[in-house]
Amino acid sequence: MSKGRLEAFSDGVIAILITVMVLELHVPHGVDLAALRPMWPTFLAYVMSFVVLAIYWNNHHHMLHATRQVTGGVLWANVHLLFWLSLIPFTTAWMGENEFAPLPTAIYGAVLFLAGIGYLILQTTIIANHGMAPEVAAALRGDAKGKISAFLYAVAVPLAFVHRAIAGAIYIAVALMWLVPDRRIEKALRH
Repeated sequence: MSKGRLEAFSDGVIAILITVMVLELHVPHGVDLAALRPMWPTFLAYVMSFVVLAIYWNNHHHMLHATRQVTGGVLWANVHLLFWLSLIPFTTAWMGENEFAPLPTAIYGAVLFLAGIGYLILQTTIIANHGMAPEVAAALRGDAKGKISAFLYAVAVPLAFVHRAIAGAIYIAVALMWLVPDRRIEKALRH
């Protein structure tokens, strides 16, 4: 399979996931601002998940831009990542509809953790199959940012049962950490 087909498929899946999430935002019954108040948790969960999916799309794009070769292992690693991303709309709706109750918030974090692991597996699989230029692979080896993210998600899951705001703050902190695209790939490609 060509890199372009893999990228197009992944882009389509992420676009569908965002569409599914926005369909969970129901029109309020009422015409004043008070009618929006009950929607606040659902909207907040949507915004957080939209940003998370946008970050994955952006970094996935950068990584595939630097990829020279797609193997069967890369295809399966990519599908593995997309599987975990496909659960984000469900966990987002569950968490938002239940006003960030501990279990849905913890399950949301578990899905974010597993998506992060999926991304690391995809990146590692591409590098292991010599699918990237050596200078790009060298820049991505170790990936402290990715490992720190996975660690923070893992910590946030049990903390959701202690205080959901702590878990939510960790989810937001990880998103903020990734809001700026991964510049290691761009720097390596320039050199």
